[in-house]
Amino acid sequence: AAGLPAGGRRRAAGLRREELAMLAGISVDYVTRLEQGRASSPSAQVVEALARALRLSETERAHLFRLAGLVLPGPDTVPRYITPSVHRLLDRLSGTPVAVSDATWTLLTYNQPYAALMGDPSEWRGNQRNGVWRNLVEPRASRVRQAPEARRAFEAALVSDLRTATARYPADRRLRQLVADLHASSPRFAELWDSGAVGRHQATERKTIDHPQAGTLTLDCDVLTVRGSDLRIMIYTAEPGTEDAERLALLTVLGTQALIG
Repeated sequence: AAGLPAGGRRRAAGLRREELAMLAGISVDYVTRLEQGRASSPSAQVVEALARALRLSETERAHLFRLAGLVLPGPDTVPRYITPSVHRLLDRLSGTPVAVSDATWTLLTYNQPYAALMGDPSEWRGNQRNGVWRNLVEPRASRVRQAPEARRAFEAALVSDLRTATARYPADRRLRQLVADLHASSPRFAELWDSGAVGRHQATERKTIDHPQAGTLTLDCDVLTVRGSDLRIMIYTAEPGTEDAERLALLTVLGTQALIG
């Protein structure tokens, strides 16, 4: 159900600590401390990540927040709950690179083909999981190739999206901290933010991706917005019968393993 390999016989049903930690984007040590009661005050971010990794229902998620002594996030905060219907959609697209982000372009979940194509997000920590941060603070980490003019327009669109999110979710402290971190870390972000620059993120565009093993792929990238939750579903596909489609299929089969030859 979580999209992970079975990995042989298990002594008990469910996820291993290492698997839960990977899916939630937290350390194995912290999961262990939570289980043993040595970490008694998890943050709302950690609880949300655990609820997402365990695919809890809305009722179960609310109960987990109460167990942690936390108030369930309200309507003035960025929605980060992935609905069962979105999980089912990802399950049915298991052979296609798919990632789900919130309204701030912070990665919430992804499948293995996405990890194989764009790099393993389980290694991303903190702000590295945010698309605005990766593109304006750590652009060299991106595998997407863009012409300078297209790059500038893309950056303006990302900052514009973030400004819209701050107006829509004024009570979200994590969002305010992200903006402050970006402003302090990226002169380009500060320039765009302070100037009030606007842009529009394209729902569909062609992306050229330089993969370290598979070579260059040119793919269609479609971004779907989930009504009512403001989630963004990013889907990468290739035109059938092309070399790009063959390379994408190879990546999907091999996953994050190193390609040979």
